[in-house]
Amino acid sequence: MKNKNTPVAPSPSAPPPPVHDKRLSVEEFVLRAIEKLASPGKDTIHTVYTGFNDGFRKYFPGQDPIEEVKKLVGQNKISFRFCRGGALIGKPGSIARPDGSKAALEKMGL
Repeated sequence: MKNKNTPVAPSPSAPPPPVHDKRLSVEEFVLRAIEKLASPGKDTIHTVYTGFNDGFRKYFPGQDPIEEVKKLVGQNKISFRFCRGGALIGKPGSIARPDGSKAALEKMGL
């Protein structure tokens, strides 16, 4: 019977654990999240449904993802729009703003 405190050597077939010797900046984190969490063929993610907000809070304790996203939008580093249940964020220029007035006038026949 092995002692519970005896270290166990990793299996030779197991991949090595990831090395995180460099913390990502907020901008790097957000852009990587967009790249990795977006559905295939998409350049946007939902901040709540993808787990982005929770992941951000865990990686950057004490920082607010909403405020940090606002800063990046103000610097034109990412695109943003509100949507049901949260917000969409994406690569710059990936989110077009719908022109509601044009659609309304077309429906009215004007």
